This record gives sequence, C-alpha cells and structure tokens, in this order.
Amino acid sequence: MAEEARTRLGRGLAMLIGDTPSLEQDAQGYAQTKAPIEFLRPNPRNPRQSFDEAELQELAESIRERGIIQPILVRHLVGMTNVYEIIAGERRWRAAQRVGLHEVPIVVVEADDRQSLEFAIIENVQRSDLNALEEAMGYERLTAEFSYNQTDLAKIIGKSRSHVANTIRLLKLPEEAKKYLVDGSISAGHARALLSVENPERMARQIVDEGLTVRDVERLVQERAAPPENKAPAKAPQEKDADTRALEKLLTDLLGLTVKINHKGETGDVRIQYKSLEQLDLLCKRLQG
Repeated sequence: MAEEARTRLGRGLAMLIGDTPSLEQDAQGYAQTKAPIEFLRPNPRNPRQSFDEAELQELAESIRERGIIQPILVRHLVGMTNVYEIIAGERRWRAAQRVGLHEVPIVVVEADDRQSLEFAIIENVQRSDLNALEEAMGYERLTAEFSYNQTDLAKIIGKSRSHVANTIRLLKLPEEAKKYLVDGSISAGHARALLSVENPERMARQIVDEGLTVRDVERLVQERAAPPENKAPAKAPQEKDADTRALEKLLTDLLGLTVKINHKGETGDVRIQYKSLEQLDLLCKRLQG
C-alpha cells in the first residue's frame, strides 16, 4: 500500500508541476485559486536555501510582463485560517513580492510533512533549481526522518539509485569544498571526484585556482591512486677480476671478435659478439677446425 501511495503521489505531482498547460482542474481534483500574497509563508523544510539575486530579478521582470504562469503549490497551515505554507514555488512568491503583486495563483493540496518535503524536492529537482548540496540534504532528510530507502527514493524522484547514493555522499565533503559547490566554483561532477581524494580541500582549491575540468581531476585521482611500479633496483655490475679480463682479451684477439665472460659461482657463460653474417660464418669454421 505504501508503494502504491507513493506511486500515486508521483503521478499527481507530475501533473501539478509538469508541462500541463492548464491547472484549473487536474485529474486528482486539485483546483487553482488565488490568495493574497501576504497569506503565504515560506516552508522552513524547503531544501532550496539559496536564491540567486540575478535570477530572482529576471523572474521578477518576467512576472511583471506576463504574470505568474505556473501556480504556487501550497498546503493549509494547521490552526491558522486562510494561511498557507509554500510547498513548491517559493522563488515565484519572492519574485512576485518584488513586483508588488497583491494576489498570486495557488493550488492547495493536502500533504503531511513527508509529502510536503517530497513535493518540494521533486519540483526543484525536475526544474534543476537545487544545487547538488541542497539536493543531497533533501534526500538525506527523507531517508533519515521518514525511513525511505534509496531505491524507493529514486523511484519517486525519477532518478537512478546510483544518482541518489552518489548525491548523498556529497554531504561527506569538508566544509570548504561544500562552499565551493554551493557558490558554483566547482560542479557536482567535481565534487563527486573529490570523494576519492585523500585531501579534498586542497584539491578543491586547486580546481578553482587552475580551472581544472572534471576529467582533469579524475586523471589526477587515478595517477595518485596508482601503485608504484614494483621494479627491483638495478644492481651495480660487479667488477671483473684481472684474470677474467685477461682471458677475454686473449679470446678476442684469437677470434677477432669481442668476447665477454660472466662468472656465476662455479658456472658462467661466454658471449661472442659478431657484427655480420660473414663474421659468424668465419667463427663457425674456426670452431669446426
């Protein structure tokens, strides 16, 4: 039943925040209405915590020209008459205040704290409005407070399980790296690569200072993780004794070819170097004779 409820929630949310041209009455009976802007309250559980000033001003100008096309998703605040808590659309509400609108379009839904957080996360994720750290914090709250496992969460969000798991892992980054991620100095790809680095803070600063790409970071990680080559140190050649050197010279003069003698205890080898097939042929004849 829980799985079925979550599936229905996902479908209903898709209709509410998707590309539906009209929200006057959707398939689940949610009706669009209007409410005074001062009757809306921001959601303290909203995973989105940062609002870019330039983007907010651009949205305000768009609202000034065309109004709010997509209504704000809200729920009733318990114990307060005609006061609503924003579930999705806080940026539109903030921009509308800048323009000086008195009323905003809303869609009122029945949602508990868990569903409210789901709505907020999905709406922001589908619109790519969250930075990676905000997204990770939202996923973490759903798993910690409402006992979601990553598989169920992935189905509701519409992402792969690996995406959910890798995003949550970003919370393990040190604070300095998180700040770079929030202000856009590094991307989510950079941040995921930092999780494999011994000193992520130092690498994060290097990314910012040198403008490293994600591929650059991945290459550096691989190079630093590669084990050193297991090569035995080269042994210094042992100096040959005078008798061995004398014998090498005798054979070299006798054969007219360079001769090298290597002793290995009581055994060894004799190497005769030739530079042409004619020299090899002459050596064979001398050995046979």
